[in-house]
Amino acid sequence: MLLMSAGALAFAPALPAAAAARTHTIVVDKMKFGPAPIGVRVGDTVAWVNRDIFRHTATARNGVFDVDLQPGATGSAVMRAAGTFPYACRFHPAMTGQIVVAA
Repeated sequence: MLLMSAGALAFAPALPAAAAARTHTIVVDKMKFGPAPIGVRVGDTVAWVNRDIFRHTATARNGVFDVDLQPGATGSAVMRAAGTFPYACRFHPAMTGQIVVAA
């Protein structure tokens, strides 16, 4: 059995805090995805805000996310793995973007 006094606990080394997950926003407007966010990490959320008058999607080429965006809507996906993820709009294939996710 291990016993420690309250004084000994005061000198225990602090554990590093895990980085808090963040939300990164990409605006869709005038038939274009806005710039890709920088600093996306595994566990972060990417949110797309559709300010266009048309329905769009943000669909990863490898299928890891598929966000449906009605006009005026916001949709999001949690980035679960590191890598580079090209995506496009299923309705407007010329609309493309890419998210880089760090570990």
